[in-house]
Amino acid sequence: MFALTISPFSPSVHTVGFENYGSECEGIRITAFLDAGQDNLTPLGRLEKYAFSENLFNREIVARGLLDVLREFSDNENDFISVMETVARMSEDGEPTVRAELMEQIPNIAMFLHESRPNFPAAFSRYLVPIVVLYLTDPNNQVRKTSQAALLVLLEQGLISKADMETKVCPVLLELTEPSSDDDYKSEAVAIMCKLVTMLSKDTVERLLLMRFCELCSDARLFQVRKKLIQRSVNKQITVLSQMPKFFDLCSDSLWGIRKACAECFMVVSNCTSPEVRRTKLSPLFINLISDQSRWVRQGAFQSLGRFISTFANPSGTGLHFREDGTLLYAHAFGNNSTTAASETRGNPTSGGPYSNTNNNNDPTATENDKNQKDMEQADENFNSFNYWRPPLPDISGELEMLTSPTTGEEVEGEEEDEEECPVSTYSPAKATSDQIQKVLDCLQPHMDDPDVQAQDYSAARNCCDGTYIFIHINHVIIGQLMVSAFVNSAQVQVLSCFHYVASLPLVQNVIPQQLLDQYLSMTDPDRAQTVDTEIAKHCAFSLPGVALTLGRQNWHCLKDTYETLATDVQWKVRRTLAFSIHELAVILGDQLTAADLVPIFNGFLKDLDEVRIGVLKHLFDFLKLLHAEKRREYLYQLQEFMVTDNSRNWRFRYELAEQLILIIELYSHYDVYDYLRQIALTLCSDKVSQVRWISYKLVVEILQKLYASGANDLGLNFINELIVRFCHCNKWVGRQAFAFICQAVVEEDCMPMDQFAQHLLPSLLSLSSDSVANVRVLVAKALRQSVMEKAYFKEPGCPFSDELEETVMALQTDKDRDVRFFATLDPNKALMDTAPLI
Repeated sequence: MFALTISPFSPSVHTVGFENYGSECEGIRITAFLDAGQDNLTPLGRLEKYAFSENLFNREIVARGLLDVLREFSDNENDFISVMETVARMSEDGEPTVRAELMEQIPNIAMFLHESRPNFPAAFSRYLVPIVVLYLTDPNNQVRKTSQAALLVLLEQGLISKADMETKVCPVLLELTEPSSDDDYKSEAVAIMCKLVTMLSKDTVERLLLMRFCELCSDARLFQVRKKLIQRSVNKQITVLSQMPKFFDLCSDSLWGIRKACAECFMVVSNCTSPEVRRTKLSPLFINLISDQSRWVRQGAFQSLGRFISTFANPSGTGLHFREDGTLLYAHAFGNNSTTAASETRGNPTSGGPYSNTNNNNDPTATENDKNQKDMEQADENFNSFNYWRPPLPDISGELEMLTSPTTGEEVEGEEEDEEECPVSTYSPAKATSDQIQKVLDCLQPHMDDPDVQAQDYSAARNCCDGTYIFIHINHVIIGQLMVSAFVNSAQVQVLSCFHYVASLPLVQNVIPQQLLDQYLSMTDPDRAQTVDTEIAKHCAFSLPGVALTLGRQNWHCLKDTYETLATDVQWKVRRTLAFSIHELAVILGDQLTAADLVPIFNGFLKDLDEVRIGVLKHLFDFLKLLHAEKRREYLYQLQEFMVTDNSRNWRFRYELAEQLILIIELYSHYDVYDYLRQIALTLCSDKVSQVRWISYKLVVEILQKLYASGANDLGLNFINELIVRFCHCNKWVGRQAFAFICQAVVEEDCMPMDQFAQHLLPSLLSLSSDSVANVRVLVAKALRQSVMEKAYFKEPGCPFSDELEETVMALQTDKDRDVRFFATLDPNKALMDTAPLI
């Protein structure tokens, strides 16, 4: 494209055309032909002359410069109309290159008219829209493609009115998709129609395009058209408008390419349907595609399986909700309607957790809170469609009373007397004999096969492997904490065999059709890699967090073995995929399941290949913050291992480590930061790569801020002395320059009191003002002038350092180096130059 320039008419330019110029005329103004010449024609006359010249090059130049031509004549309404009529006549040019050039300018012209012409809609609709529509049927392929692109741009910008769409554009598209139309035209028109659907109203789509869509889906002759319809037209506008029967037919199409396209867009279709249709209609259809005779169809279906399963997610069933700001929250899915952030529930296990009961009869607000809670629970009942078809949980409270009931009549009477005085939340752990426990288990055994019961008590029971406490969750009620012990042959035996069924829970659930889950779990089968896709395990790993979110943490036992299998897959790409998403899975599962099932896998990833470790490293902070403080502290000893990589040239690995350490600082105490993170930061500050050093200096500043914010001034002073020795007195100028940068960052971030800075850091910084290397003095001048001198502490009349500070800055202002003088005299209020590349 030529650069379009605008200039007023100039009589000094005597250009009479472009007949005598070849390709070297590219530097000439496109609108130069409008200038006065020897032909005694008006500018409009010259436009007419060259727009319809016999010379092809002249016509191309005019078409290319139409935007500038319109700008030249936009002030006069009559001239503007004349130019628009000339454009309309030029659209009938017999040369395809001229028509293509003209069409390329239409979107730019439309935007210009929209911004500058009050009568834009009328002019655009009268002159330009017919050209765009006409070129959709142009015999030249380049012209058609250009007009299609221009039409989509105009639609995206909202420049075509609804009336023009219905009366001019849609009729042409319908004509191009007639059964008698050329196949190429039909395929191109279908592509445009599929994009139009997202831009048109539901009424317009239903009235003008829906029937044609259905007809095209049934056209057995046009494979490419049907495939394009499947890939592009499946969206809410069309699906809701009863295209589903056609989609069902296409899933059984005789051509495998059509069936594969259906499998690939199944998630989009599922999102547009009701839960009933999704479960009863789409699920069997998808199972058929997974079992298709064509390997390519099966491959596409398995790749879409995880995404299809994710469409079954229901917040009321998963217990996970998203706030408006995107924060993932956990709301206990079984009867506890309090919504608590996952990170918050870890910090206070006695409040708001799944095993706590905070009701108190003595609280004057308890009655009102109970009433509000009942109202909220009733609202949840109405919202959760799950409760309409789920069979009610069995009432087993009678059997469970045996575990907590006293064994003597006196105890019964004493308990009845104290019952009114005891708060509801008070638990009385009772001793239970093994015979009593066995009797209760015999009563409970018929209910253990109920997946709802399993889902509720699985999470708690599997975490009580120490045998001290056993939690039982049944029908929204925490039965109690029972310390189970029995003396057999004078030896204390922990009674845990009653919960061994947890380890062998059947992989059943009621969130998604079981066949879909079975097929998903089979993706780790080695036979699948041979018969379907060699990367099927990678697709399984990629979609696993979405599947876990859909099933909810209560059904994690269905996925646990599959996740462990993927974590030990021989393909590093599979393990890498899991490493990049393990922090997301930790949020979904919660702290207890994370500690039990994900931490061992996380530890394995830490010792894996760099390609896998980088996935863990990039989200190290996100994962560690989900762990309890004791478990989190264990990783302090392993952070140093990230300094060792398979390839020493992999500097981005160390850069990512520094970035994560900046975030991780808040997770640990100042003692841990000083003992463990400080040395890593100092090592990174000496890295060979400047980018790593630059981010590491910020890490040093964050550590210093942590120490002083925690009141550990002695540790902060020790760290400062170490920085002075390592950087300020460094033999290499890069180290001394780094010290100046650190000092400036300390001041700007207010990492420490200014009197402490002036006493411990400022003297060393001032000593570098006479450094022999100009690059060091540049950063010293920048730090002093832009940051230090702007602090109120140094502006106070009685400041003991102000005189020395001003003398140093004045000396830098007369430095022999130009850059030093520039930064020493630069106004702090002006935009600062980024000196990071100098480091």
